[in-house]
Amino acid sequence: MDSMAKDSIYDVIIVGARVAGSSLAYELSKKGMRVLLLEKGMFPSDTLSTHNFFNNAVAGLREMGVLDRLLESGAPLYKRAHVQFEDAVIDGDYPVVNGEANCLCVRRTHLDQTLFEHAASQVGVTALLGFRVTGVVTENGAVCGVTGSHKDGRTETFRGRLVVGADGRRSAVREMVKSERKICVPTEFASFVGYFEDYRQEGETCVEFYKQGDKLAIVFPTSDGLAVVGLMYPLEDQAWTDRFTKDAETAFIELAGEAFPQLSFPQRLAQARLHGSVKGLLGYDNDWWDGMGPGWALLGDAMSFKDPAVGQGMYDAMTGSRVLADILASHPDWPSSWDRMREAYNRTMEAKTMTRFGMACLYTKNMPFTPEQTAVNHLIGAHPEAARAFLGMYNYANEPHDLERLIGELLQGQGA
Repeated sequence: MDSMAKDSIYDVIIVGARVAGSSLAYELSKKGMRVLLLEKGMFPSDTLSTHNFFNNAVAGLREMGVLDRLLESGAPLYKRAHVQFEDAVIDGDYPVVNGEANCLCVRRTHLDQTLFEHAASQVGVTALLGFRVTGVVTENGAVCGVTGSHKDGRTETFRGRLVVGADGRRSAVREMVKSERKICVPTEFASFVGYFEDYRQEGETCVEFYKQGDKLAIVFPTSDGLAVVGLMYPLEDQAWTDRFTKDAETAFIELAGEAFPQLSFPQRLAQARLHGSVKGLLGYDNDWWDGMGPGWALLGDAMSFKDPAVGQGMYDAMTGSRVLADILASHPDWPSSWDRMREAYNRTMEAKTMTRFGMACLYTKNMPFTPEQTAVNHLIGAHPEAARAFLGMYNYANEPHDLERLIGELLQGQGA
């Protein structure tokens, strides 16, 4: 950790030191900026999330210099996806992106500590754990610092030219600066997650995704020889909520069996052993917030939280870090540039990530497949090039309109 006098004014104070915050500290260090990285918790620690990196994001981990250490967690590289929508199966490899073929899902107990320690080791970065921000300091209408308390109760104020809220979907910084919410799409699902030992996959290591009726399941191979399994059911189904409230572990296994009886997934899950406890969310919003204002910015889930089923949180956090760092570096006079930087940051993040946010908003709705969509799903599964285009939407190898065009060509070729 870089030593710096306590009365220094930092270029950037980052509140939250998990994926988004630590990535930003690293990026800002490369720009020669003085950074204070604050985290209210201690590492290692866990947090509920979809902690998967598609291969486009794995390329970023390699560039950052942390990939080899993350692989030491035992998380297996994988490149295949097995997706089943009702009786339509889409199975194939994710397209290669930036020379990277493999995806990776690292448990947050390993991921967050590795990224934090890497960020803290960079020149110009001062990192502090166990500090809870309780307020922001303002001057002449702009945020210019934070106040907060250490774990031992001591209070302290830090000054900075910019304060970044990288503190998650319930961001305290976002509330303090009164950012405006641009989009809000409530989910219609409850989501529960568990880690399982000895979960056996069929064939090559892969991500599994199932949708049957109004239930969803997703499986990622992860660190420590575990698989992380997520199940989703409609929020309006109070009977399942009551069962999870009574006994989450039993309900988890029973939901898999009752929702996907024709698949091998429930049997393989029942033969595995739960590691730790089942955790869940009874509803959440897909949110998009204004990303910047005078003296403040938001990053990662604090700016845009989306349905975990699309697995885009890690990529968005790393992408936002690079975007924000580039914008800050290209505007040396920040006090006279807040409006220009705000417009550039919001516009660039929308251009880079809004399409997948839209995909998440579709997933978050409890809508059955129409007969037309079912036919399209079968068509995608029957043509490897269509399956690659479908999977390529998740790692940005393709855009949704690429898949739509290919489906149109296939239908035209069939005379449909």
